[in-house]
Amino acid sequence: MSIFTLKSSKKANFYSILTIFTLIFIISAQLGCSKSGNSACNVTAQYIPDRNTAQNTAMVAYCVANNITYTTDSSGILYQIITPGAATKPNLCETLSMTYTGKLLNGTQFDAGTIASYSLSQLIVGWQIAVPKIGKGGRIKILIPSSLAYGSQGAGSSIPPNSPLYFDIVLN
Repeated sequence: MSIFTLKSSKKANFYSILTIFTLIFIISAQLGCSKSGNSACNVTAQYIPDRNTAQNTAMVAYCVANNITYTTDSSGILYQIITPGAATKPNLCETLSMTYTGKLLNGTQFDAGTIASYSLSQLIVGWQIAVPKIGKGGRIKILIPSSLAYGSQGAGSSIPPNSPLYFDIVLN
């Protein structure tokens, strides 16, 4: 065996081992966040609970005016579960389909539609906190303080800065 054959053999072994480790990494990453039923997901919404009393007062007034019997989440979100849906609740690693309507507290609708396939972890923090309260087929009404939505920057021309938001969401 020549020195060139020995080097080629060692190089081939190195690349084989590297390929195996790469495949193991890719498979592990795919299993870490699957599209459904991933009870091993350890991802949680990252936030500081909202303590803006003026926004909370406005959100409570919206609930009263619109007959929303709300529960207050420790995050500052007000919500009403209309239909709980399936017993299994989604986690942030899942890709979901949802139909929703979004409004400002003055009643102006700024968005509505169906999200056909989107990772919950990529949505605003308020949704990351509230949507897992229902299962597939469930419906929830939520009022989100601005700090858990679009904050001081707002979103385009339709959502002004520091706006608490109302959503009616159905998990498809």
